Amino acid sequence: MPYTGELIAITTVLCWTVSVQFFEAATRRVGATPVNIIRLTTALILFGTFLYFKNGMLVPLDFPLRAWVFLSLSGMIGFFLGDICLFKALVELGPRIALLIFSLSAPVAALIGWAFLSETYVIHQWAGMLVTLTGVGLVIFEKKQDKNSPQKSGKRRERTITLKGILFGIGAMLGQATGYVLSKAGMQTETGYLDAFAATQIRAISAFVCFVLFFTLTRKWHRVVTAIKDTRALMLTATGALIGPFIGVSLSLMVLHYLSTGVASTFLSMTPVCIIPFSIFLHKEHVSLRAFGGAFIAVGGIWLLMAA
Repeated sequence: MPYTGELIAITTVLCWTVSVQFFEAATRRVGATPVNIIRLTTALILFGTFLYFKNGMLVPLDFPLRAWVFLSLSGMIGFFLGDICLFKALVELGPRIALLIFSLSAPVAALIGWAFLSETYVIHQWAGMLVTLTGVGLVIFEKKQDKNSPQKSGKRRERTITLKGILFGIGAMLGQATGYVLSKAGMQTETGYLDAFAATQIRAISAFVCFVLFFTLTRKWHRVVTAIKDTRALMLTATGALIGPFIGVSLSLMVLHYLSTGVASTFLSMTPVCIIPFSIFLHKEHVSLRAFGGAFIAVGGIWLLMAA
């Protein structure tokens, strides 16, 4: 089927766009770290059930040791460190600004893939990455409204960009880029690619172990207990886990079967563009015409990436 990788990538973007709404709401209620371990626990239950009926085993013990090592490292860096930073950035900056910084993982992943996986990119693909990220930048970095302007609606929220939020965003971006490259290295074998859902499960197991050690050493399990007692936060996190880590992240690894790391990451950087409707109708944020123009530019970049 033509453009299979591109279609999977677009579906992944939609999953991430929706799941981040649930995670931001839950994080505001109970904090970033408890939400992470709850979502991973939920994801592991879903993975175990799905893989048992699909492959007859709860855990992919048939994967080679090399795959376990690389995928476990990917889980530590991407799911544990990277996602803690992402969730904190979501609260500090809001979804649009946080995900712009997060989207810069595309060129970073391309550079890492080029340096360590011997991936090659032709001129129009590099141009597509640049154009897409430029469009995403225009979407996010829209000019703030004049506070004295009579056209400003009192219902619209103004986001404050803080250094703390930017640093968390950079941490999330580096975790995503590095984790994505490690995932591709772990999934590659002489006969092809390993199952994406099983690979994501290994990443989730690794991150879960890191969270268990973290809460044990810092003696903060009471925060998890408090979060579980918050029924609304628990439901928000579980729903986000189904859409995000289980479906979305697995599809993001499946994209690597068809596209190079940099091209796949650039598709996934479209999340901030897709989040515009949520920003307008759910978060009551002002979004200018410049943001919509940036969306069209980003789509033009995607066309360059798909061009043969």
